[in-house]
Amino acid sequence: MSGTLNKVMLIGHLGEDVKMHYFDGGNCIGRFPLATNETYINKSTNEKITSTEWHNLVVRNKAAEICEKYLSKGDKIYVEGRIKSRQWQTEDGVTKYTTEIQVTEFTFLNVKKEIESSRNAAPSYDANQTPMPENDMPF
Repeated sequence: MSGTLNKVMLIGHLGEDVKMHYFDGGNCIGRFPLATNETYINKSTNEKITSTEWHNLVVRNKAAEICEKYLSKGDKIYVEGRIKSRQWQTEDGVTKYTTEIQVTEFTFLNVKKEIESSRNAAPSYDANQTPMPENDMPF
């Protein structure tokens, strides 16, 4: 195979509300942690074990605004995106690293806000249908 693929698909629960950051020119990003769980039985103790993995999600512009409006901590969401690692320097010169999921599509699986009270289908978003600028984050 000569090509490569960077694609992530996750179903999980929000660990916090969406945090927005606005830029000059009207662009914005939203960030939130997503928890995914794996449950298994420990064979030696017959105990049920749940392991949680945390993912840092980033949504941009219109998608970020939709997520901020409808999502809150604990809501379940399906996301597709790509893995992106980045680094930056703190004010005291320490180099920090993070790995994020840049979300390109999502579907709300259950939400607590306005959408739940209406009888409409859960919103979904596809960046391929509504383009979002691929600006590099300034931090």
